[in-house]
Amino acid sequence: MAETSPRASPQDSAESVVDKQRGIQRQQDDKDAEKSGGGQPKKQAVQVGVAEQPAPPMPAQHLEKPGLEADMDLQPRFMAPGYKGSGKLEGLTALVTGGDSGIGRAVAVLFAREGADVAIFYLNEHADAEETKRCVEAEGRRCLLMSGDVKDAAFCRKVVEKTVRELGKLDILVNNAAFQEHADSLEDLTEERFDETLRTNIYGYFHMAKAALPHLKRGACIINTGSVTGLEGSAKLLDYSATKGAIHAFTKSLASNLIDKGIRVNGVAPGPVWTPLNPADKTPEAIRKFGADTDMKRPAQPEELSPAYVFLASPVCASYITGIVLPVTGSVGA
Repeated sequence: MAETSPRASPQDSAESVVDKQRGIQRQQDDKDAEKSGGGQPKKQAVQVGVAEQPAPPMPAQHLEKPGLEADMDLQPRFMAPGYKGSGKLEGLTALVTGGDSGIGRAVAVLFAREGADVAIFYLNEHADAEETKRCVEAEGRRCLLMSGDVKDAAFCRKVVEKTVRELGKLDILVNNAAFQEHADSLEDLTEERFDETLRTNIYGYFHMAKAALPHLKRGACIINTGSVTGLEGSAKLLDYSATKGAIHAFTKSLASNLIDKGIRVNGVAPGPVWTPLNPADKTPEAIRKFGADTDMKRPAQPEELSPAYVFLASPVCASYITGIVLPVTGSVGA
């Protein structure tokens, strides 16, 4: 008979498994040692768009409130040169609060590129507003500028009435104006400061929606700008985060309230975006790292947010979408 090799004992089999696993461990240890030899390699910013976008370190700067885009080192990118209009908003009229700069400016430009006339309601950033108007008109559409305070309910009504009077109607309201100022501690938040944030960010949206409603017909829509801070909170933006969470709830509640009228209400929750809002809040040192803690390791540019607003505004894209808050945060699972 042919000889047969003795069967391995359970102990031998276990030792074999241990040897295999230790071999795998040694291979990984060697790889880890290679990585740590010169320090952990810096993760590069993720670039997946048609153009490479700026990444940290961002230019250190601090702007006086409310913050002029014209004064920023490294101008925000808002023109979205790779975006081709296709008439998604043809013949419609939009009103954008905080539309002079940042996300609001980028939204106004793409709305115009898609065929909408645009009214801009802003605080006092006149130079920025004039540049936004120039860009909207360069797209072949009309642009109306109005300066004032969104905390003033009576003035909000006047803004809506002037929009309807001069541009003929109102189909899209974008609530976007905001106030933000960091505080290291709850004890640093005075009632006056808390009230300014609350009344700008919440009351402003409420006043504008209420003023616009009598003019909005079936098929119209409202888009509210929320924030990733309203989804996740922010240790040093206690009041701002609270208002953004409230905006998300307001968006969903108003969507339910208006659905029978055929008026859609949605929100966008941006992550860090390179706009005047942040250099007018953070220290120059903090601005250098702005956006670095996202999964994409960089802030968004306004032109990376504005297509989301076009999508939600367009009746040919989002006629079956209401009551959502769309996160555009540069991170997974926001």
